[in-house]
Parts: sequence; C-alpha cells; structure tokens
Amino acid sequence: MKFEIRIGREVIESNAGLALAGKILTGLEREVKRLDDIEIPGMLEPRIGNGDVVRSYVGLLVLGRTNYEDIELFRQHGYFRRTLGIKRVPSCETLRQRLDASAGRFDAVLQEVNVALLGQVKLTPVRTNLGQYMPVDVDVSPFDNSGSRKEGVGRTYKGEDGYAPNFAYLGTEGHMLNCELRPGTQHCQKGTPEFLRETFSFAERLGLGMPVLLRMDSGNDAAENIARCPPGCRYIVKRNLRRESLEGWLAVAKTHGAAMQPRLGKTVYLGECTRRVDLGNGRVEELRIVFEVTERTSLANGQALLMPKLDVETWWTNLKESPASVIELYHEHGTSEQFHSELKTDMGVERLPSGKFATNGTVLRAAMVGFNLLRRIGQELLALPDVLPVAVTAGRRRLRSVLQDLMYLGCRYVRTARRHLLNLGANSPWARACVLLYARL
Repeated sequence: MKFEIRIGREVIESNAGLALAGKILTGLEREVKRLDDIEIPGMLEPRIGNGDVVRSYVGLLVLGRTNYEDIELFRQHGYFRRTLGIKRVPSCETLRQRLDASAGRFDAVLQEVNVALLGQVKLTPVRTNLGQYMPVDVDVSPFDNSGSRKEGVGRTYKGEDGYAPNFAYLGTEGHMLNCELRPGTQHCQKGTPEFLRETFSFAERLGLGMPVLLRMDSGNDAAENIARCPPGCRYIVKRNLRRESLEGWLAVAKTHGAAMQPRLGKTVYLGECTRRVDLGNGRVEELRIVFEVTERTSLANGQALLMPKLDVETWWTNLKESPASVIELYHEHGTSEQFHSELKTDMGVERLPSGKFATNGTVLRAAMVGFNLLRRIGQELLALPDVLPVAVTAGRRRLRSVLQDLMYLGCRYVRTARRHLLNLGANSPWARACVLLYARL
C-alpha cells in the first residue's frame, strides 16, 4: 500500500513525557531559581537567565540528548519552553558559553536541587531478619572519551582513555545521591573520604529514619573510609587481600568457619573473625571480618586437581547479621553496575560534550538531576499497575523503558482559550497511564 505523505497544520509533538518531567521541576522551583542569583564574570545582566539555561539542558538530558546542538531542535517550539517553565530557550552557542563561563558555579545549586528532588521520592530499603537499612552504593565507573583531547581525559583502569567519575546511589531503586567527575588517571580511593563526608551529609538531610548501609568494593579498602562513617552508619567494604596468604586464610576458616560441601571436591567455609585496625587520630578498634573461603580439590566435571585451588573473599563490616546475610547484602551492591549502564547508555551520558573539565563536571551534575527525574517517573508508574498496557513484575523501571514508553510518547499540542492541551492518541497504549501519572505527580 502506498501512502500520501503531507505536512499538516496540527502541532504534533513526539515528547509528551516531557510534561511529566516539567511538572516535577515545578515543585523544585525555589531551588532552581537560586541559579539566577549566581553572578557570571562578564555577564552583569544576561538576556537569558542561568535557570533557563540549566532547565533547557536538563530538558535535553531527560530526552537522552547531551549535545549542545540538539537544543536547536526545540528553540522554536513553545511546547518545550512551557513544559519546563522556560522564558527563553538558549541557542547552542549560549548554552555552551554559559556552562563554560560558570566554571562549576552551578554545581552546588544543582546538588541542592537533587537533594530536594530525592526528598519527594519514596525510597525502598533492604530488609533482613535483624532490621532494615537504606543502602548507599559508592562506586567508580569509567567514561570512555577516547580519541578526544578533553581536559582531564586519561588512561582509566579499564585500559581506555576517558574520565573516572565516582557515584553514590541511594535505595534499592538506584536514585543518584551524589556524583563527582574525576580525571581518568585518578585512583578510585583518592578523594573518596571527602566524597563520603559530602554524601553522608546529603543522606542526613533527607531524614531517612533508618541506618545507612554503605557498600564499597575492594578498591576502597581503606581505614580512612571506615573512619568517615558517622555514628549509626553500617558498612560492608570488600577487603583487598594484597599480600595476605591464601593458605593462612584457609587455616583461619577451618578454625573459625562453618564448612559446607556443595559437591564432592568443593568445600566452602563461612565465618567471621576480628582484627585491630588503626583508624587514625588515635582510634584503634576491633573490626569484624566476614570471610568466604572456597577449597577445590576437583573440578565440577570430576577431574582431580594436583594442588587444591583456593578462593578467598573477605569483607569489613559492623553489621550484626550472619556471615551469609552480610555476603548476600554485598552481592546486591553489584546492581549499581546497572545504574551506571542506564546513565551511560540509556541517557547517553558518557562522551561528555565539553573540552573543559569544570564544564563537564557541571554537565554530570545536571545529568544526575535528569537521571533522578526519569527514575521518579519510572517508579511512580509502577504504582499504577492497573493501567499499564504490559505486565511489570520488576521493582525498578529501567530508564530506557521510561524514555521509550513515556518520554517519546506522541501528542498533539493545542492552544485554545488561554488553555494548553496535550491530546494523546486514542490508540496509544500508554496514554491512560500518562494521564494518571501526570495527575499523580
């Protein structure tokens, strides 16, 4: 069948979900307005306010766009401007120049906006037989920016040129609590104690009402990180064995651990012990270590080994949970890798747009706000199971699904009698969900 394609007079928009993000930003107007109070050198009275510049870029980010040039697609569209509460949409040149000129001055306000946003969401803790904890997962995830000469780009631990930003995610859904752009060559531990102090202050302001559970991998096995944990904070930090003897840990496991034999030729020891650690400033404490030592004398296919093979994993923790529960809680820390993937692939925030390090740091902070806007939309959507066109059993909606199902939803934009209407298609499976979600937000 052949179609006749023509250009009509109706205003058709392909981003109906932008209205959802705009409504959430409306509730953060007090924090966003503080951007207009920031003075930029050489710009006494800019025609376009800082708040409009940042709103415009966050609008691009929640649509999975990071390039400055993409703002030109929306400059002449009243829909984009109205949904985000923007007076003037900047050009790509203004957007680039303003972010460069800010030199990181927007970062603190963007963090305040993010904390206010997280104060509006429902966070889900992890629960055990002994209580419940609000997880804070801290991890570094390299950004591949190879082939560029951007400031701060260097060889990361993954063997590629890029940045090595640090992230802190809150709750089991993975809301981003804090982030910090770092040069690619920076070791993951450098600057982490200061990052933790800032992260804990943000968590404290949210009034979580339960202990925070800090989870970090072996790259952050340092006494100063544990020393930064405030009173009442729980932690699980994977230990770096460094030069510790595997045979020595096998002896400890046989003495203090409980043995299990999943199959013939494989023995797993679970247990705990303590070790005195100097935390600095004269603090020497007895810290708990949970261990899992695996001894294999044969392979799964029955082939015997000439020498036993040892695998040793140990963790620092102050939890009173059983060793098996502590290990399971740490394994859930691996979900943060999915959060990194959503930021880098779903939102496209990996190859940062600027050649200046400070500007890219601001871009990352703006991306954190966009990330949490999409996360909130996805989680609020799960609270409407009766109107979803597909069955959703997961406890977290991936950002890619939010973008495809809601943010890119087609609509007709109508202005009539001083009213602004969005008419969704009658055959759109997500139309009803979008209407109810807008009312819910």
